[in-house]
Amino acid sequence: MTPFLVTKWFGVFLCEGQRIVDSRLFPPDPHLIAEKLARIQRGELLEEEKELVANSKVRVVEQRQSPLGKPGLFDSSFISPDEHTYGKELMHQVMVELGRLRSSEPMARDRNIVEAIRALDNLIESCNILNERLHEWYGIYFPELSDYAHERRYAQLIVDHGNREEIIEELGLELESMGSEMESEDIATIRGMAQSLIDLYERRAVLEKYISNNVGQIAPNLCTLMGPHLTARMISLAGGLERLASLPASTLQLLGAEKAMFRHLRSNKRPPKHGVIYQHPAVHRSPYWQRGNISRALASKAAIAARIDQYGEENRGDILLREFEARVEEIKKKYPQPPDKTRNKKKRRKGRQH
Repeated sequence: MTPFLVTKWFGVFLCEGQRIVDSRLFPPDPHLIAEKLARIQRGELLEEEKELVANSKVRVVEQRQSPLGKPGLFDSSFISPDEHTYGKELMHQVMVELGRLRSSEPMARDRNIVEAIRALDNLIESCNILNERLHEWYGIYFPELSDYAHERRYAQLIVDHGNREEIIEELGLELESMGSEMESEDIATIRGMAQSLIDLYERRAVLEKYISNNVGQIAPNLCTLMGPHLTARMISLAGGLERLASLPASTLQLLGAEKAMFRHLRSNKRPPKHGVIYQHPAVHRSPYWQRGNISRALASKAAIAARIDQYGEENRGDILLREFEARVEEIKKKYPQPPDKTRNKKKRRKGRQH
């Protein structure tokens, strides 16, 4: 019978059936045990595991231990810590120490990108809400301004002048406003809100620059293929670069379209062809009947780029981009005209009859 290698929180055991053949117990020190468990959580092999195997043929129960033997299923519930004088109080101390160790570990660089892109989304939402409120409020006093200025320029004119006559002079216009009159105190309050909006725009620009500068260092191949902001958004949706690199191309294609996918599964509506990948210029600038194929091609190249960024060191972004652009040209030549919807309806009707 091939023995199984089993690792518990208090030691490593070599078992044949329900019998312990050999073991290596951890020192009863909470800090030392916590360090070993932290190494296990990071996917590393312990010296006790290597020593216990000693080049003999064994089976293992964790994928992490696959270099030592073939993984398999094994019921190790018969190995009790109480039988080896490791009580619940020691286990509690070990878990507390383990939490302290893991929380103090250096944070992965892609985690900063995930938080930054989520903060950017919140800033964009705040800017849109405050901009809409500013238009509503100041529009009572000067409704025509929205025809000549937008977003930051709109807010900046209000901050610099406030008075509509001064703004009309600044823009070099000749018009008579249809707005209502306002007290100076009301205009001062609106100018303060406009200043807050400008501050948000400035913070948004700083955050966008931070993302552009840093995501290229973490995922250079993905950045070359998809651009920094779309790359950061893909990493954020996946929960990290490592997670993104583990996903198949079909999942990458639909990242961000989860609600549409579930709606398709529940009500049998048409499935989505793309998720956030739609933001790539090659996708959203193409005719609607080509977007599905282009999204699929882009997702395939993105899956390769993510794996290279996570597990390799070579820079193949330019090659992947050229291959993707060549594939886009093939799709455009192959499908120059929209599909015949009448023929497709007849095919679907015939399929339902069968």
